[in-house]
Amino acid sequence: MSKPQIAGRLARAFIHSKLTPLILLASVSLGVAAVVMLPREEEPQIIVPMIDVMVSFPGASAREVETRITRPMERLLWEIPGVEYVYTTSSPGSSMAIVRFYVGEDEEESIVRLNQKMFANFDLIPPGASQPLVKPRSIDDVPFLALTLWSRELDGFALRRAAAELRHDLERIPDISETRILGGQRRMVRVEPDLSKLASYGIGPTEIAGLLEMENREAHAGTVTRGDEAIAVHIDGFFRDAGELERLVVGARDGVPVYLGDVARVIDGPEEPADYVLFSPGPAAEGTGVGAGAPAPAVTLTFAKRKGKNAVALSEAVLEKAERFRRGHLPASIEMTVTRNYGETAAEKSNELLLHMMIAIVSVTLLIWLALGLREAGVVAVAIPVTLALTLVVFLLYGYTLNRITLFALIFSIGILVDDAIVVIENMVRHRRLPENRHRSFTEVAVEAVNEVGNPTILATFTVIAAILPMALVRGLMGPYMRPIPIGASAAMIFSLLVAFVVTPWAAVRLMRKISPKHEAGEKEDRSTRLYRRFMGRVLSSDRNQWAFLGLVLLLLLGAMSMVAFKFVIVKMLPFDNKSEFQVIVDMPEGTSLERTAAATRALAVELDRIPEITETISYIGTASPYNFNGLVRHYYLRSGDNVADIQVNLAPKGERSRQSHDIARRVREILEPVAAAHGVRMKVSEVPPGPPVLQTLVAEVYGPDYERQVELAARLRAMMAETPGVVDIDWYVEDPQPELLFRLDRLKASLAGVSAAEVQQAVTIALGGARAGLLHQDREAEDVHIVVRLPLADRSSVTALDSLRVASSSGALVPLGELGEWERGERERNIYHKNLMPVVYVTADVAGREESPVYPILAMNRKIAAMELPEGYRLETFTARQPSSSDRLAMKWDGEWHITYEVFRDLGLAFAAVLILIYILVVAWFQSFKTPLVIMAAIPFSLVGILPGHWAMGAFFTATSMIGFIAGAGIVVRNSIILVDFIELRLAAGVPLAEAVVDAGAVRFRPMMLTAAAVVVGAAVILADPIFQGLAISLMAGEVASLLLSRMTVPILFYRMRRRELRHAPAPVSQ
Repeated sequence: MSKPQIAGRLARAFIHSKLTPLILLASVSLGVAAVVMLPREEEPQIIVPMIDVMVSFPGASAREVETRITRPMERLLWEIPGVEYVYTTSSPGSSMAIVRFYVGEDEEESIVRLNQKMFANFDLIPPGASQPLVKPRSIDDVPFLALTLWSRELDGFALRRAAAELRHDLERIPDISETRILGGQRRMVRVEPDLSKLASYGIGPTEIAGLLEMENREAHAGTVTRGDEAIAVHIDGFFRDAGELERLVVGARDGVPVYLGDVARVIDGPEEPADYVLFSPGPAAEGTGVGAGAPAPAVTLTFAKRKGKNAVALSEAVLEKAERFRRGHLPASIEMTVTRNYGETAAEKSNELLLHMMIAIVSVTLLIWLALGLREAGVVAVAIPVTLALTLVVFLLYGYTLNRITLFALIFSIGILVDDAIVVIENMVRHRRLPENRHRSFTEVAVEAVNEVGNPTILATFTVIAAILPMALVRGLMGPYMRPIPIGASAAMIFSLLVAFVVTPWAAVRLMRKISPKHEAGEKEDRSTRLYRRFMGRVLSSDRNQWAFLGLVLLLLLGAMSMVAFKFVIVKMLPFDNKSEFQVIVDMPEGTSLERTAAATRALAVELDRIPEITETISYIGTASPYNFNGLVRHYYLRSGDNVADIQVNLAPKGERSRQSHDIARRVREILEPVAAAHGVRMKVSEVPPGPPVLQTLVAEVYGPDYERQVELAARLRAMMAETPGVVDIDWYVEDPQPELLFRLDRLKASLAGVSAAEVQQAVTIALGGARAGLLHQDREAEDVHIVVRLPLADRSSVTALDSLRVASSSGALVPLGELGEWERGERERNIYHKNLMPVVYVTADVAGREESPVYPILAMNRKIAAMELPEGYRLETFTARQPSSSDRLAMKWDGEWHITYEVFRDLGLAFAAVLILIYILVVAWFQSFKTPLVIMAAIPFSLVGILPGHWAMGAFFTATSMIGFIAGAGIVVRNSIILVDFIELRLAAGVPLAEAVVDAGAVRFRPMMLTAAAVVVGAAVILADPIFQGLAISLMAGEVASLLLSRMTVPILFYRMRRRELRHAPAPVSQ
């Protein structure tokens, strides 16, 4: 036996140790505990601190808001360390900033820094502006569960009250955080003044509002001491029912009290509808007991969870308690439908992936059984779960959750981590069959076998780690999606190396001790090996044959790479996943009434009945639907107003439909586009993105010195997008002209009448928008019951009616509004947008059709942009990775999915360069040669010969996961090449001629190479069905097959040519 190396010493120490089975048991136990303790989610939790800062500046124009509020505020926000983006919107009367920190920044620390910056600069707030309202947002705010209550008999008012009671009961469940009720009408006491009666009694609307607020008071006033007793004194004055309001004295006439009921209607009931939520069962709901029919009024109750809590267990607890409440408290006419359950989808996905992991383990074990034998397969079957269990513990310690990415990291690792065990087992079998070891103890043979392959195995393992680990350097939003793969796979490789030296020899001695004698006889070469020797002999026989073969390989490589250039293989960041939901975003022109928006939305929802896979649609008109991570980044939760709507579309489970959700969404777009055009709707189909969400797939940001010129240029870009094939859902962040009524106060007349501008503003605000005058104090109401003073709808529907509105003067007289000024018609100001302190106009779009990747439309539009003539006399400059350095000239930047695609592939390219350098250093250190590593690494591109045609054959996009598979495969390819070159060196050292040694390497070492590739193929095969990681599976499978076949011949030929040249130029020995 050669000198014991570290592998041999480890094997000898643990091969009969009592600790080994305990280590085995402890590892598996820790893994089981990690599976139980790891929270389960469908997608990884990305920590991207986002904070909304809102400031109101009543009456100010958008330009003044930009100057007085937005610019000073965004400069302060930009100073905060860790801030990546500051998006601001300046609207008439208000400013909003969205501050997004870098990925991975500590959320609490980011919030503290921002609050400190705001508090330290409150002295800069101009008069008339409010203090900043700071609202942090995180992925934990995304509702993981939504319950929709709907009924064909009850209205939104009754449903809202039932939902409020249900919410009150469910909020008590531990680990539930924010809950919200969407839709329905709250209970409200509406006080609707009669203008003619108010005028006859000499009372103004502002007096009514002020009086209600002053009268609706109650307090503890102190104590009265009587003897040795202290008695609390309480002043009773709260309004507790509408009758008390009607009996409130608001004035007097000729000594007779005037009651509120004499001059106003007091209505205790639902508020005026500001939004509608409608539930429509779809064709796929027939088997669920929910019959089809007209849309029914609905209310949705959403639940978010605390950070790091298990969505699966929490959703089960909420649903169980909700069902008990429904049976005990809700009327039979109210239906309760689960319209979102991310806990269920997370459990389904994790269980599916755990099953796939088990299938991969069994498949790899069966492969080893067929290749080496049953007992050898048993040894590998012991090594795999130990390695995976320890990797799960690493995930737990890193704070990861059990989600699709971490589980794919484990599945991805299975094919790689068995390599060490395979190498050790294969070498044990080979040593066991040697005649000189026939009578030696199997323990000595096993230790010797481990010692022999220990150092090459360590080198090969760290070569694979060097190929995988740099992928953890990917930045941006995509980084957290990818990071579990290199971290998990690297940890698995290290653990597999230790298991191969510690557990595998221990298991082998116990399972392989009694090998049947028939296995110990020598084996003859099979027919394929003999053909290989004959073929290689002819190739090595002449330089012409060698160059011809290498030229053929190069031609195959160029042909495969040309498939990208000719669009046989489409490059995209990530393909769409097969989800069970998507949204239809409805935007009507600004100024559209709520009823017209509702009619257009219902027309779109009716068309969805043609899609058989839809279980239900929920239309949110005038309000936002429950948002997901995509909606969090796009701020869909802020969508409200008469001209906006969302249609939430839920699909049947994946197992009950044949079409992918993306195919259904494309069909929905085709069906709805004519209807949307007929109703003047700007419609967008919003799918749940497979990776990090962006503002939109295609985003053109237009910068420049003049905002109007930016809008003009944006209009040209919008028209260009409309002409580009495959570009759909085109929109821009420029509001349609919205009519506006302006009351221009005649200050002279107002002064003579004794009326201030504040009185006019207050009176008109009460008349149109209403004024809250406190609460109706009823203890049993689950939601606040506001008292609101507002004119009846008929009195606020025309200018003529408003002219008769009476405004109180300083003398107490009432002056009609029409005598104090004039009405003018105009247009409401547009919003002004900034990004990172620079004015910007956004043009957004999506892509559909065959390519479905932003890369190709952008390349096509870039050619048109390059030819665009600007009146300013210069070309429009386009940017990809950064904003323009200044806004002195018109410029544009491509953002959205294209920006992330560019960043991801750039970072993966840099990671690949780092991989090549690390591998080169490792191989140079091992072989002590600068040329040999180049021969070994020449096999890396050969995998493209299989990868790109494999993507074409499967009809798959070449995605970021495909690139991950290619980079990870580089480590395995190099490992195989090391096996070949190492064997050639051993044969040369034994005195074998160069040509024979080269051929022997491919013939003898092909078996472990084939086993390694087969294990990778079998392990990756279970990933093929997943839309996101299909590219990774294709890269690993097709790449390994191609590189295995080509490197078996190409690497020996290249080594032969290199070594023959060295031998030819070697100096002759000096004669003595």
